[in-house]
Amino acid sequence: MNPNTKKVIEKCARESHVGFLTFPEALGRLIEAGVESYFADYRNQSTTYYLSRNEALSVPMAMPTIEIPNSFNKDGVVSAICAAQSDTVRYPEFLKLTMSAGCIGYIVWMAGKYVSYFGRQGELHIEHFPQE
Repeated sequence: MNPNTKKVIEKCARESHVGFLTFPEALGRLIEAGVESYFADYRNQSTTYYLSRNEALSVPMAMPTIEIPNSFNKDGVVSAICAAQSDTVRYPEFLKLTMSAGCIGYIVWMAGKYVSYFGRQGELHIEHFPQE
């Protein structure tokens, strides 16, 4: 992987994780770096970024110490998404809210313009990017 691409991805991950970037800002940087999708894995405490050249970079990220429930609360996940979209919450709080709602992680699909959120028992919520 190009060292500059790696630096952009790692910086974007760090800045998102501390709440510095909004979701659209992070997406813009990642798309520009060539990322086509990424998987935030709450249980593994990492985010893996996939590039169109079949390259991947996994970035470890400490997650909040929240016991993720067995049940998936779709309404809770959607509420957290809406709060993030309105910039009422940033990523650190988004993590806490989605984890508390039973989400174990999500995949962002840049070209498809949607995010797939997962629960422990295979539950799935698909959220399309807001219209620009």
